[in-house]
Amino acid sequence: MVVSDDEFWAHVEEMNDCRKKCVFCGHLFAIRTSISRIKWHWSGIAGHGVAICRQVPKHVQEAAFLAMEGANKKLKIRANWSTEDDDDDVDNKTEDGLLEIVAEASSFGGRTLNKRDAREDALPIRELVGQAFEENKNAIWSWLMNDEVFCIGIYGMGGVGKTSLVKNIYYQLRRKSDTFHRVHWITVSQDFSIYKLQNRIAKCLGLHLSTEDSEMQRAQELSEALGTKRQHFLILDDLWDTFDPEKVGIPIQENGCKLIITTRSLKVCRGMGCIHKIKVEPLICDEAWTLFMEKLKHDVELSPEVEQVAKSVTKECAGLPLGIITMAGSMRGVDDLHEWKNTLEKLKELKVRDMEDEVFRLMRFSYDRLDDSALQQCFLYCALFPEGISRDDLIGYLIDEGIIDGTKSRQAEFDEGHTMLNELENVCLLESCDDYNGCRGVRMHDLIRDMTHQIQLMNCPIMVGEELRDVDKWKEDLVRVSWTSGKFKEISPSHSPRCPNLSTLLLPCNEALKFIADSFFKQLNRLKILDLSRTNIEVLPDSVSDLVSLRALLLKGCKQLRHVPSLKRLRLLKRLDLSDTALENVPQDMEYLSNLRYLKLSGCRQKEFPTGILPKLSSLQVFVLDDDWVNGQYAPVTVEGKEVACLRKLETLKCHFELFSDLVGYLKSWDETLSLSTYKFLVGQCNNDDVAFLEFSGRSKIVWLCNFNNRSCLEFLTDIQELVILKSIDAKSLCDVLSPQHTTELEYIEIVLCDRMESLLSSSWFCSTPLPFPSNDIFSHLKDFYCYGCTSMKKLFPLVLLPNLLNLEMISVERCEKMEEIIETRADWVMGEESSSSCRSIEFNLPKLRHLSFILLPELKSICRENLICSSLQTIIVRDCPKLKRMPLCLPVLDNGRPSPLEEIYVYPKEWWEAVEWDLPNSKDALLPFLVLGGGARLLEEEGDEEDVEDNDKKSF
Repeated sequence: MVVSDDEFWAHVEEMNDCRKKCVFCGHLFAIRTSISRIKWHWSGIAGHGVAICRQVPKHVQEAAFLAMEGANKKLKIRANWSTEDDDDDVDNKTEDGLLEIVAEASSFGGRTLNKRDAREDALPIRELVGQAFEENKNAIWSWLMNDEVFCIGIYGMGGVGKTSLVKNIYYQLRRKSDTFHRVHWITVSQDFSIYKLQNRIAKCLGLHLSTEDSEMQRAQELSEALGTKRQHFLILDDLWDTFDPEKVGIPIQENGCKLIITTRSLKVCRGMGCIHKIKVEPLICDEAWTLFMEKLKHDVELSPEVEQVAKSVTKECAGLPLGIITMAGSMRGVDDLHEWKNTLEKLKELKVRDMEDEVFRLMRFSYDRLDDSALQQCFLYCALFPEGISRDDLIGYLIDEGIIDGTKSRQAEFDEGHTMLNELENVCLLESCDDYNGCRGVRMHDLIRDMTHQIQLMNCPIMVGEELRDVDKWKEDLVRVSWTSGKFKEISPSHSPRCPNLSTLLLPCNEALKFIADSFFKQLNRLKILDLSRTNIEVLPDSVSDLVSLRALLLKGCKQLRHVPSLKRLRLLKRLDLSDTALENVPQDMEYLSNLRYLKLSGCRQKEFPTGILPKLSSLQVFVLDDDWVNGQYAPVTVEGKEVACLRKLETLKCHFELFSDLVGYLKSWDETLSLSTYKFLVGQCNNDDVAFLEFSGRSKIVWLCNFNNRSCLEFLTDIQELVILKSIDAKSLCDVLSPQHTTELEYIEIVLCDRMESLLSSSWFCSTPLPFPSNDIFSHLKDFYCYGCTSMKKLFPLVLLPNLLNLEMISVERCEKMEEIIETRADWVMGEESSSSCRSIEFNLPKLRHLSFILLPELKSICRENLICSSLQTIIVRDCPKLKRMPLCLPVLDNGRPSPLEEIYVYPKEWWEAVEWDLPNSKDALLPFLVLGGGARLLEEEGDEEDVEDNDKKSF
């Protein structure tokens, strides 16, 4: 891009030889070519000695045309965004360079567009829709061409499209060679005055009015300039009050101006003497939907669910184009159904509040969407986190603070929180970032944060950072305090700040902090949020018991914390996080926390959660008993199923049931009133070695079964996403644990050390299943399958299941000494009266399979009798599978003969690779560059080397 003040240079690329190239069509210009010549190239007008660009976007072509035609008439084109009467900051420019071009090109008559005007000018004419629009445009044009019509009034509610309609006329007049330089557009502000209007008209005319304040003298000068034989067209947009045109200096009789006004009031049209008037009506439903979709510019088709909500959102816009455009623009790129629903609910709520003032409803919504009280508070709250914060942590604070309504389901609250943050990101007040865990986060630019501090000094003073240790900084009007990652070791007894309005005190991640004096909290009576997470305090001061206004007490990761005082008086407490602490007992008097909605607990030395407490915490939405380690030993706090069954509002539950009867008892309590969306059940007795097989995943519905001998214990779970079976005593297949009909949502299966397990699914189950199969979606979401140390396992997947495994990404089978087949042969599966002879030479497609691993399977003879098309396979591992003689994998081949996207093939021993057969000819030659032997060396690098591969470390992969 060429650097210059002229915005059109943004569409010119400078070559290495200094020639210039049009970015649209690639046409080359000489080194010293002026931007004016290149503008003619884009303008679409022939006859100026330059080729016409056929690929220039419509709006750039129009801007170039206006710029060059204006220059041809020797009219000055202003390159600034503001006039002396504009209130907008000159530096507050839109991000869209094209809008700046349009604004610049349209300012030839002294009118400079603000950001909103520029966006409207950038609206291509073809995007204006509706039969009524065409009829109105034709009517206005005919009146303008009528010598007996002098004043035209366009009225209608805000956002209905008055400005866009008249802008279309404006463009048409500008394109006419005999009227181009006599068309003037002026946006009339609400603080209208005759003096300001005279100045703006004068600038349009390039006229320097007398400096004296006499309106009459200035009006005479304007009248003389406008009252020429060649008629002027004066457009006054967004007029709110009437005035006498003669007092301004606008002649609107014969040999005067053609005056067009837009207004929201018919009364204004009549007061201005407009005999010819048009009321602009809202769009009808089909036209509104067409405009909405054009402005949404969605790359992919909306899902049916989202489309239905989007149509409802469009309907709420009442056919007002500006509202439709605003809404579509704000929802552009949004695929999440929750956010669409949340937007619709906000629109409906606003409609109820503003029923009496339908005219301004959508304009008010556009304002509230960015500037409603909750969104403002959310924005200001972000200033407490200079280094950024994860979205989930921030939304948690917003709920605790009451900025997000805390009476909904927690999921609904988080939906609302994400929507608020998206809005702030969309208007560039917040930036997207990742937190230290790689989770989605937000941060505030330093300059914007400085601005928020100035705002909050007026009504919501905050303190962030080093000022914490300065006693004088703790003013009585402080509302929020935040200091993370400090180096102070204690808060001494001499520090007892008097801050009666303090609602938030955030001191997380101060790892040096070991002691807080009891006096510190004595005068913080209105404190709502106290966060001491990831500090090294050993005792929480007793004075915390007196913080009766407390809504959130957060002590996560206080690994030295052994004592928390009585919680009896904290009746308003809604969130309590005691996870990853060293508490010796569950805190006293928890049964009094009847408003508690969120409880996380771990680290307690108690083996069982005390009975009698949970039934009294009936408001709990989140209950998490995290995995615990005490002195290096896995020692979780277990809970009784009947106690958990009393919590009817739970949305998230993570706990350890020691007995399978507890899990079954809890599952039997399920009914349609429950809204459990996230669960993690660890069932059975586990030791350290067992837990080593259990790894955290981000899935929301998890069941881990350890050392169990009960069958069909999961009959009530129909939406499991992750299932781990560890040391099953008597299950011979997955069917003994979970009905295959309940595996439709299952994404991850791990079967470990199940000595009696013979196959994944039993043939008896398939024989009893009604045809057709596999239309029942069994395993249709399965991504990862891992099987380890199942000494009786012989076969995994039945052949008839393969069409369902389109999402399968990984298969790993290790140390199963009797494993013979991965995909069971057709002869072993007889479905009804079908025989294996009915399907021969079939190819199965596993389009997402990325990883195959077969390790220490001495009896493995076959992966699959049929060919498997694996277009995404990246890694293949085969180690110590001596009886495997054939690889039935079909890999895509690039033009250079290399398989793609294959990265590596790990094999051991070398002799196996030399003996194994691939179905496709010359496969081995193509795969050699990807081959890695057990010791880590690629085979091509070992060409001619006689070193015994047997000596390589067998654990190298």
